[in-house]
Amino acid sequence: MIKYINKTPLPSEFNFLNEAVGWGVRNENIVKEALENTLYSLCVYDDDQIIGYGRILGDKTIFLYINDIMVIPSYQSKHIGSKIMECLINQINIYKKVNPNIRTYLGASKGMEAFYERFGFISRPNEDLGAGMILY
Repeated sequence: MIKYINKTPLPSEFNFLNEAVGWGVRNENIVKEALENTLYSLCVYDDDQIIGYGRILGDKTIFLYINDIMVIPSYQSKHIGSKIMECLINQINIYKKVNPNIRTYLGASKGMEAFYERFGFISRPNEDLGAGMILY
């Protein structure tokens, strides 16, 4: 049975998902610290096996960032990623009660832009906003 649970995954679970979606494995101490600094976490389990995850980073009032939307390949195309996004958007709407103008960002994996557009995200640059950028 598939369950959506507001909780922080174990570093080993996080690495399992990262490896399953092709993002590699990180040192568990680094993963542990990153997860401790997460604002909101949502784990998806099938029985006791983690199969998906998503999280929100930010300060809860001005800035939010949706990160690490992951669903293992054998569960993809079953609307699990969509449900993760719906749950994260619901949490964002709670934060918006403090500041309706809070900005929510995300970095879409290449080819996944249309998935996020279904939730109201737009690509940058556009007429109003400059390019999204990253520091390597």
